[in-house]
Amino acid sequence: MKKFVFINILILSVCAGAMAQAGGTAANYTRPDADKRFKRFVNDTVGPFAWVGVGAGAAFSTAADTPKEWGRSTEGFGRRFASNFGKTVIRNTVIYGMDEALKLDSHYYRITKRDAGSRVKNAFLSTVTARTAKGKRTIGLPRIVGTYSANMIATQVWYPARYDWKEGVKTGSISLGVNALFNLVKEFAFKK
Repeated sequence: MKKFVFINILILSVCAGAMAQAGGTAANYTRPDADKRFKRFVNDTVGPFAWVGVGAGAAFSTAADTPKEWGRSTEGFGRRFASNFGKTVIRNTVIYGMDEALKLDSHYYRITKRDAGSRVKNAFLSTVTARTAKGKRTIGLPRIVGTYSANMIATQVWYPARYDWKEGVKTGSISLGVNALFNLVKEFAFKK
């Protein structure tokens, strides 16, 4: 339990640091219109990269045999695939709904600065921040709540009985870390 408390305190500290360090507005930021925001939600949920992510996660979990109760068979892969898709739908629906309600934008934007330090900082800060309508960074409640909700619901609803909400907190924290790593890849591997 102490480990879970530590992880959550660490995440909240990062959020507070992000708020303090990244308060400026984005010079070229324009809030996407409702149609574009909805298309992003659909693409992030059922687009090609979403399916690749769901499948890759299922393959990794099958190789690691987690949860063990599902086995390393094709049936186990199928259960993990369905589980990952369910978490993706929950996560993205919560993010989209909260973004719309709070008038925020949790989409990842590459930074215009080209130095490595700024790019790494942007990748990590973007994991726990969102943009206001004017482009100012603020705490990214939609992404944080969406990520933890998806993982906690999964452990309570369809994971084997030995899993509880604490496992959901743990996997939610891991998911935020993985999201930060994907942001790094987006920042450095893909051209504008």
